[in-house]
Amino acid sequence: MLLIIGVFGLFFGNSNLQAQQATTTINLVLNDVIAIDPESAANGGNVNFNYEDIHDYNSEKTNNVPNSLIITFSKPFDLKVRANGTHFENGSNSIPVDVLTVKLNESSSIEGNSAPVVLSTSDQVLISGVGSGSKLNLDLDYIIPQERSSSSDILGKPSGSYTQQVTYTATAL
Repeated sequence: MLLIIGVFGLFFGNSNLQAQQATTTINLVLNDVIAIDPESAANGGNVNFNYEDIHDYNSEKTNNVPNSLIITFSKPFDLKVRANGTHFENGSNSIPVDVLTVKLNESSSIEGNSAPVVLSTSDQVLISGVGSGSKLNLDLDYIIPQERSSSSDILGKPSGSYTQQVTYTATAL
C-alpha cells in the first residue's frame, strides 16, 4: 500500500509543473480584387428582341436579364458599357446601336449611382460609386423605345437577325 501512495504522490503531488504556452502570428495578406463571375448571364449570353407583328413595332420592348453580371469587388469601382461596333448587322443590312438603352434594374443587389445608357461605341458609365461586396448581382434591362421600333431605324429593314456584341468593363477607382 505504501508503494501505491508513493506512486500517487509522484503523479499528483509534484507542484513544480507549470503550464506552457506557445504563440504564433497569423497574417492575412489581402490583394485588391474586382471580378466578373463566369456564371454571369452576360458572359457569352444572348438578349433577343423579336419583332413579329404590328404590336411589336408600335410598343416599347424591354428584356430584363437577371444576374447579367455577378461581381465581387474589394474597392469602389465604375461599370462601363459599350457596343463593339456602330451597328447591329445582318450581312449588308444594319441598324444603329443607339436604338438600344441599357439600364440597371431595381432588383439588383449592387447599389450605386446609375443612369440609363444609350448604347454607343464609347465606354459609358452604367453604374458608379459602388463600395465593396461579394457575388453581388446586377440585373439589367435592355430597352428599345417605341419611337425607335417604329422609325426607319428598325421598321422596314429586311427580315433576319441583326447582331452586335456589347462589352462591360469593371474598373477600380
